[in-house]
Amino acid sequence: MFNNIKYVCKKYNFLLRQLVARDFKVKYKRSVLGVLWSLLYPLLTMAVMAIVFSQFFRFKVPDVDYLSYLMSGLVIFNYFSEASNLAMSSVVANFSLINKVYMPKYIFPLSKCVFVGINFLLSQIPLYVILFTSGPGINVYHILLPYMYLCLFLFTLGFGLILSTVSVFLRDMFYIYGVVLNLWTYLTPIMWDINMVSDRPLIAFALKLNPLYWFTYFSRKIILYNAIPEINSWIYCMIFGLGFLLIGILVFKKNQDKFIYYV
Repeated sequence: MFNNIKYVCKKYNFLLRQLVARDFKVKYKRSVLGVLWSLLYPLLTMAVMAIVFSQFFRFKVPDVDYLSYLMSGLVIFNYFSEASNLAMSSVVANFSLINKVYMPKYIFPLSKCVFVGINFLLSQIPLYVILFTSGPGINVYHILLPYMYLCLFLFTLGFGLILSTVSVFLRDMFYIYGVVLNLWTYLTPIMWDINMVSDRPLIAFALKLNPLYWFTYFSRKIILYNAIPEINSWIYCMIFGLGFLLIGILVFKKNQDKFIYYV
């Protein structure tokens, strides 16, 4: 199953690059600032959330700069949110192309995750600006972050494959997923600290079933606490990454031949 993704990337490398390039052109067409929005958007979003949660709700994280805490979680959730949203609509949006030219349908969700992944890497620039100016700076453990990035990419791709399959048969999914993402945002410790529910072990346990919790935890352990994440966080990141990718490939492969009947 995993060889399918590798096969698509190798044989259809040119097409994949063209799809990613097309997304960049469409997204930044007639935009004055262009790619700079990839840097400004997370900063502006963080500024709004920081004002609301730190000034009005008085959220704080012990011994950690709140801006760094907020930004480190925000860039991860923004990647997952945008990539999964675009992957969900990728097959439906390209029905006309699928009907005319043979190509593996996997390539459409894959191209969206790669495209948003480039923006994700660009969003690391404002994150590190904050880390240097008001946060803990940088440490040698940052070289471990690509492991988490890979697991996050695999998880998002797998989830995107599932969403893109469901959305072909159920167009209401486009609206349902928006509600799910809003709820998911608040169930993930982006602007709040999970230690706030430490006195409620069942709730804390339930919240830790959220895959995005482990990706943000892994990142923050390195970025904010200058420490190597515990072995269980390495395992959970890989389990969620490979597990959802496998499920996504199985679901997509089983249903892709039926897509043509739902144009």
